[in-house]
Amino acid sequence: VEFSYPPLKPGEGHDSHSLPEEWKYLPFLALPDGAHNYQEDTVFFHLPPRCGDQTTVYGVSCYRQIEAKALKVRQADITRETVQKSVCVLSQLPLYGLLQAKLQLITHAYFEEKDFSQISILKELYDHMNSSLGNTLLEGSQVYLGLSPRDLVLHFRHKVLILFKLILLEKKVLFYISPVNRLVGALMTVLSLFPGMIEHGLTDCSQYRPRKSVSEDAGLQENTPRLDNYVSLSAADTSNTNLGMGKGGRKMAGNHSLESQKANVPFSQSEKTCNGAQSSNGTVQRLKVPSRTSPASSESDWETLDPNILEESNLKGGEGENTASEQAENLPSEGMSSESLPITVQPQANTGHMVLVPGLISGLEEDQYGMPLAIFTKGYLCLPYMALQQHHLLSDVTVRGFVAGATNILFRQQKHLSDAIVEIEDAHVQIHDPELRKILNPTTADLRFADYLVKHVTENRDDVFLDGTGWEGGDEWIRAQFSAYLHALLAAVLQPDNEKTLSDFGTAFVAAWKNTHNYRVWNSNKHPALAEVNSSHPFQGQYSVSDVKLRLSHSVQNSERGKKIGNVMVSTSRNVVQTGKAVGQSVGGAFTSAKSAMSSWFSTFTQSTQSLGD
Repeated sequence: VEFSYPPLKPGEGHDSHSLPEEWKYLPFLALPDGAHNYQEDTVFFHLPPRCGDQTTVYGVSCYRQIEAKALKVRQADITRETVQKSVCVLSQLPLYGLLQAKLQLITHAYFEEKDFSQISILKELYDHMNSSLGNTLLEGSQVYLGLSPRDLVLHFRHKVLILFKLILLEKKVLFYISPVNRLVGALMTVLSLFPGMIEHGLTDCSQYRPRKSVSEDAGLQENTPRLDNYVSLSAADTSNTNLGMGKGGRKMAGNHSLESQKANVPFSQSEKTCNGAQSSNGTVQRLKVPSRTSPASSESDWETLDPNILEESNLKGGEGENTASEQAENLPSEGMSSESLPITVQPQANTGHMVLVPGLISGLEEDQYGMPLAIFTKGYLCLPYMALQQHHLLSDVTVRGFVAGATNILFRQQKHLSDAIVEIEDAHVQIHDPELRKILNPTTADLRFADYLVKHVTENRDDVFLDGTGWEGGDEWIRAQFSAYLHALLAAVLQPDNEKTLSDFGTAFVAAWKNTHNYRVWNSNKHPALAEVNSSHPFQGQYSVSDVKLRLSHSVQNSERGKKIGNVMVSTSRNVVQTGKAVGQSVGGAFTSAKSAMSSWFSTFTQSTQSLGD
C-alpha cells in the first residue's frame, strides 16, 4: 500500500506501507492475480472486520496500466516499462455497481494526470462519496446496479436454479473465469437472486483469520478506531507488473462521515472501539449484533451448540432459546456433527436476570418473511474474488463452506476442496459428488420454472424496452420470480402433510436443506406473513408431453454423455451437409462429364453409321 486516505492505521502517515493484520491480503485483492494481462478491469472483494463488533468491509478496486514513458513525472521506484496501479474503495455499504461507476471515472482521470503524486483527486473522491452515499441507497434499485440476472439466465439458462439451490444447501461453491470482472459480476448476480441478500445478508460473510496472524493479545492492545462512517477510500499501485499483484500500492482508505446524514441513519452512540474506549461519534449500525468481549476471536460471543442442547427445557447462564419440539426434530440426527453445522445464539447482557431469546438469532436485519436467510453466517464465507494467498481458507477447519471466485487455475485443479466448480465461460456446473447431483436434479416443476424464465428472457431479448430495466423478462422480474419461488418453498415447509407439495421442490433437496444452518435459524422463529403466501410450487401440475421434452432437453444439456451425443449429432449434421454439397458437386460434375461423353460417343456412332450406309 503506497497511499491511504485517511491512514489505514492511526498514528501513521498517509504514505505508510503497513497494513492492519486483518487486511494483510488487501494488495493481492486490489490487484488480482493475472491483472497484468489486461489493460484495465474492476474487482469486488470482501475484507474481514477490523473489530469484533463490526461487519464485513466491502471493497471495490479499479486497476489500469500505463507505459512508463508516457508519465510526465517518473518517480524513482518506477523501473519497468509499464506501471500498474489500482484505486480502491473500502465501504461499509454493499453498493458494488455504484462504487464501480464512480471509481472507474476517477481512476481514468487519475491516470490522465500522468503524475501519480497528484493525490488531490483521490481525496476529492473520498469527500464526494461520503457526502453522496448513505444507508437509504440500500432500499432502492441502485444496490443492484451492474448485476444483471437477465444476462445470467441467458448464459446459464436452466442451470441458474441449480446454482440457487447449491447456495441454499450451503455447499462449497467455486466460480472460475478470467478476467476478474466477469467473475465477480456473475457471482454477485447469483446472490442477488436471494431476497435481501445483497442489502443485508453479507454482513457476516468474511469472518476469517489471516494465516499466521498475530496473537489475540496483540490484537486487543492495538489502538484501532472504528470506521465510523460508510466509505473507506483506497488506491493501490505496483510497478512490479510481472507479478500481477500489488507490491507497493496506493490505497485511499477512509471513513464516511457526514453530520447531516447521521441524523437520518440508525446508529449507536455507545458502541465500543477495539481498545475498549467509547466512540464519541455515532456509528452506523445496521445490524443488531452484540458487542464482542474479545474482538480478536470470531467465536468470542457466539456459541456453537450441539443440536441436542436445544431439546433441553431449562435455560443456562442467562442464555437460552425458545424452541418447539417439532423444530428440534428437524435437526440432523445422524451423519452431521455439531462442528460442521453450528447453531448460533445471541448472548444477553449481564443484567442479573435471565432473558428468553425467541429462537435462534441470525444477526441479520430480516423482513417479515425471515429474509435474508442466514446463509453467510457462522463460518460460511462469501469471497467474490479470492487471492492465491487466501488459498488456505478452502481447507480451514473454521470455514464450514464458501461461495468464492477465483481466476487462478490452481483453484480449479484442486477439486477435492470444493463441492462444485462453476466454469462461467462454458456455463458448466461441475458437481463432484453423485449423491449431491441427485439431490440437485431438478424436478418437473423446477424444469417448468427454469423454462419459463428462459423463454421470457430469450423471447424479449431484442425488445428495446427490455434492456434489463423493463418488467417481464427484465432484471427485476427475474428477481421477483426467485423471490416467489423461495417464499413458496418456505410456506410449503410450514404446512402439515406437505410431502406431496415438497416433492415438487425435490424431496431429497428439502431433506438436505433442513439440515442446514440457515434453515434451522429461519425455522426457529415465527414468520406469520408466510401464511398469506401460496404454499405450493409456482409450477406444480400434471405431467404432460411438453414435460418429457423438457426432461430430455435437460438430460442432453446437463450430462456428459448427453453433451457428447449432442456434439456428435452437431458434427455429424455438419459433415452430412458438407458431404452432401461435395457429393452434389461430384455427382453433378460426373453427370455432366458422362452426358458430354455420351453425346460425343453418340455423335461419333451416328457419323460411323452414316458412313457405313453410304
